[in-house]
Amino acid sequence: MKLKSIHLTGFVIGFLLLIIDLIVFLQMESRLFKPLIAISILSMILPFWLDIIKEGKRHKELEEKFLEFVRSITDSVKAGIPIPKAIIEVSHADYGALSPFVRKLAYQIEWGIPLRDAFMRFAKNTENKVIRRSMSIVIEAEQSGGNIQDVLIAVTNSVIQIKKIKEERRSNAFSQLIQGYFVFFIFIGIMVILQVYLMPQLTEISGTVLTGIESGITTGFYEGEGEATAAIIDFNTIFTGMILIQGFFAGLMVGKFAEGQLKAGLRHSLILAVLGYLIFTLATGF
Repeated sequence: MKLKSIHLTGFVIGFLLLIIDLIVFLQMESRLFKPLIAISILSMILPFWLDIIKEGKRHKELEEKFLEFVRSITDSVKAGIPIPKAIIEVSHADYGALSPFVRKLAYQIEWGIPLRDAFMRFAKNTENKVIRRSMSIVIEAEQSGGNIQDVLIAVTNSVIQIKKIKEERRSNAFSQLIQGYFVFFIFIGIMVILQVYLMPQLTEISGTVLTGIESGITTGFYEGEGEATAAIIDFNTIFTGMILIQGFFAGLMVGKFAEGQLKAGLRHSLILAVLGYLIFTLATGF
């Protein structure tokens, strides 16, 4: 990923929010201190996250337009037009995100660059796995003297099958994605209830018991001198850590089910962890 001005802008805004939060809200002991930390971190990484989403959509469009491109070449070859001339003719059509690469391929063929080298550069420039795999098949067939028309038809069918498999996996995983988000937000609700309602009551009960024990010691109920102390457990930190861990791994699981890659799950991990932290800190006031 290339570093852009929007990335620097987002980082600067997030860093300034973090400095303001540490200087102003920390001194005030405001309940907005921790939520602003999450917002500042989100501001820093949001431009990168949006670029990842945009890049995913671009690759999806490349695969769809590549299918149209190969079909156009196949129809021209069936009509008896040689592949180089067919590529030049179909390059004038609109293929969306693929159009610059198709025109560059046509220019290279017009300049006399061998078809194999032009195909290799075309596949490399798109940086798409499906296109690279498909073009490597075409290149091998062209080198071995196979029937290019049959190869192009096979490549078209292969791309269609890959597209269908991806769409079926997304549709089947959508319910699991919704279920994963639903379970996570229920988990956050339980943590909020524990921190806001249950833990204060348990603290009061333990304080009452501790007071009775100390009273018994001071009145001589027990022989000798003693001191009763209670271990202070920071449940807020424990619950916050649990929410971040749960959000991270739940996001990885959702991404793996939905798109088949752990890398894709990092987007969901970011959403769940930041939203969970933000909701918990705002609801509990810590």
